[in-house]
Amino acid sequence: MPGRGSTAASTAMLLWEIDRPLSHLAAAYGFEQASRCYNASRRALDGLVDLVRRLEVRCQLRSRGSLYLAAEYDASDLRSEAEIRKRAGLPTTFLDYSTLLRDYSFSREGALYSEGAADADPVLLTYGLLKAVLGRGARLYQANAVAFDSARSGVHVMTEGGVEISAQYLVLATGYVMPDIVRPTIQKGASSWAVATIPQPAALWKDGTLLWEASKSYHYARTTVDGRVIFGGEDESLVDPELRDSLTASKTEKLKQALHQLWPASSLELDHAWSGTFDTTADGLPLIGRVPSFQNIFAAYGYGGNGVTFSYLAAYLIEVLVSGQRSPLLDDFALDRQAP
Repeated sequence: MPGRGSTAASTAMLLWEIDRPLSHLAAAYGFEQASRCYNASRRALDGLVDLVRRLEVRCQLRSRGSLYLAAEYDASDLRSEAEIRKRAGLPTTFLDYSTLLRDYSFSREGALYSEGAADADPVLLTYGLLKAVLGRGARLYQANAVAFDSARSGVHVMTEGGVEISAQYLVLATGYVMPDIVRPTIQKGASSWAVATIPQPAALWKDGTLLWEASKSYHYARTTVDGRVIFGGEDESLVDPELRDSLTASKTEKLKQALHQLWPASSLELDHAWSGTFDTTADGLPLIGRVPSFQNIFAAYGYGGNGVTFSYLAAYLIEVLVSGQRSPLLDDFALDRQAP
């Protein structure tokens, strides 16, 4: 069902910044490849925002800045990250303790401020884009695919109900539930929890800037059009829905404590708490490109904290593949790449 599952669970913080710092990616893959991936993500987010506005999709889309907050007492890593981003031509500025406190009222040793982020309602965004493609002749069916066959002439998909679908090309965009023909080794499942406060427009931080922390298991936050705070994190490497949901009460309490520490002015009265399952990769990059050993079958898995941004990037790169062109990004995001 469109708009359900991980889509509805998304906090829709639309960042071009990748889950792994540019300095970490450069250490693993070299500066050229790392900066190429970061700049591709930035262009993808610009393209997505432009597309939504051209199609006049009503999804509460707002342009935003982002703050990548120091999680510990030492902000030296953020200073280094700011320098390498400057070298890559990315719009990031380092804010020291006094500047961050003066301009945004956050008490952290430092932060990176980046331009070009956005936020939106993920369900309205999904429905709006679906409406646009259906209006251009696409057809939507609800069925489970159970078998795939491909050849140079096209692709055949057998559904659970016994119906066979034939097409010239097939793009798999099935989220964290992968069919058997896709066998990457670099990804794993995880779950995240989030809460939404009651509306409190008078208690929000400056400009509704998107917030996330410079730590492996970070918290993240944004505001909404009606003045709520959405706050998430407490990720766990689990995908079982019953186990995930059984942890929601305890995770909610931890999120409330973390929100209070980050922004004491916020009300902790909640309207909703929820969780969602997604996939991550060891390098923070998506899985996009040809499915190995299958002709005319492509994959679009925008994993990590940039799922929406990476999905737009996947659409572009698969168009590149279908048209017979090449891009070095297809090697960067290959399904069969090895972990660094």
